[in-house]
Amino acid sequence: QVQLVESGGGSVQAGGSLRLSCAASGSTNCMAWFRQAPGKEREGVTAIDSDGYATYIDSVKGRFTASKDNAKNTLYLQMNSLKPEDTAMYYCAAGHLEAIKCHMTVVAAGTSEGFGYWGQGTQVTVSS
Repeated sequence: QVQLVESGGGSVQAGGSLRLSCAASGSTNCMAWFRQAPGKEREGVTAIDSDGYATYIDSVKGRFTASKDNAKNTLYLQMNSLKPEDTAMYYCAAGHLEAIKCHMTVVAAGTSEGFGYWGQGTQVTVSS
């Protein structure tokens, strides 16, 4: 069982930055950030595999950067140039998925199949 605890959410104006953190109690080979805006379905944002390779959905490419500190079992999401449409509850998730499936599931398919561990979520609000 892996427990995930997110932190770092908040309210910023458009163009601002936030960094989310996700502390894990154990290790898995695939971690990801998902988000869910009010009235919308949950979507995958980024996936990062055990080698530290990250993929992103198109809407955040060039603005968001995922990274992982393996020594601390902590996942980060640096979010720059934030837009009002980035407003959502952000969730950290982890699962035992091989690299290809890790990225394909989150970024290509936009699903969360195989992610058995979830954090409680942290709110990000971007005002215009």
